[in-house]
Amino acid sequence: MNVQLNTEPLSSWIDTGGKPLIIAGPCSAETEEQYLETARAIAKEGYAHILRAGVWKPRTRPGSFEGVGEPALPWLQKAKEETGLPTSCEVATPQHVELALKYGVDALWVGARTTVNPFNVQDLADSLKGVDVPVFIKNPVNPDLALWVGAFERIAGAGITKLGAIHRGFSNAQEAKYRNSPMWQIAVEFKSIFPDIPMIGDPSHMAGKRAYLAELTQRAMDLNYDGLIIESHRNPDEAWSDAAQQLTPDALGEMLKGIEFRNETYGADFQDELERLRGRLDNLDRELLEVIAARMAVVEQLGEYKRDNNVAVLQLDRWNKVHDSRAEWGKSLNLYNETVEELFKLIHMESIRKQTEVMNQQPA
Repeated sequence: MNVQLNTEPLSSWIDTGGKPLIIAGPCSAETEEQYLETARAIAKEGYAHILRAGVWKPRTRPGSFEGVGEPALPWLQKAKEETGLPTSCEVATPQHVELALKYGVDALWVGARTTVNPFNVQDLADSLKGVDVPVFIKNPVNPDLALWVGAFERIAGAGITKLGAIHRGFSNAQEAKYRNSPMWQIAVEFKSIFPDIPMIGDPSHMAGKRAYLAELTQRAMDLNYDGLIIESHRNPDEAWSDAAQQLTPDALGEMLKGIEFRNETYGADFQDELERLRGRLDNLDRELLEVIAARMAVVEQLGEYKRDNNVAVLQLDRWNKVHDSRAEWGKSLNLYNETVEELFKLIHMESIRKQTEVMNQQPA
């Protein structure tokens, strides 16, 4: 995928002092007192560059707290006046954009539930024409890279050049450790398409629980992300939304102190060793592909045998055994279970495709 967008580097529209961008604040602006107290505490800690707040909350089901709406926007203005920090909020409709800009919100983000719908994204893009404001776009709730890319094309098509990506993970079809599966490979692929667009990690929405925030934050930094957007509340246990994944401002500061921020540049000796190790990886990848090719040759023979004996391609009992046994093998080799599962899903689908082709061929 080759996509060119007219974008400005992060350093040209916000000064982070060479550090990763930190966007912090409560999931929702609930009351003026709650928001201002949280904002003041975040500013006092000194780690944040932008304050965040949920003003409009797209909830899965009606009846839950859906945000204060427009009345919360003056609170963001006041927080900016008191702390000197710029503010940001999520927008999902052209009316949200109009109101956020009216009250001087400095940066906007497009949420995961909006990114998934091209019609909604286009409506937002149309409302942003002629506006000079940073816009962050979260990945869609489902793991669809094309939807994420398309959202950037639409917003950039409106003339927005200050763009950032927020990786918040993807919805789980089944129970898992994290609230949203990170699927890091999708974010890495996005970065390969748009190397100049800053990648912001959202460990809060990946984790769903504050106990997992540090490990996900460290992983994002290990992958050289450009920043983080993290939820922080003065009293998380009393938060009106997403209580389990928020930290107090001081707890967030302590967590960030424990994160090891990696260097992007390195010396000549390091470069030589890096190239040597990358050479080893290249050789191993070649061997890996050769093994997969050998496996597919056996799969083709299996397809011929099934065809000649009029046996269906898909054998669920066999697939279940493969799924379980490979998971155990991977565990014994200290591999991530999620990685092994995704790998063998791909291999299994390729095996099904190969056998189906063979089944439709006439015997020699």
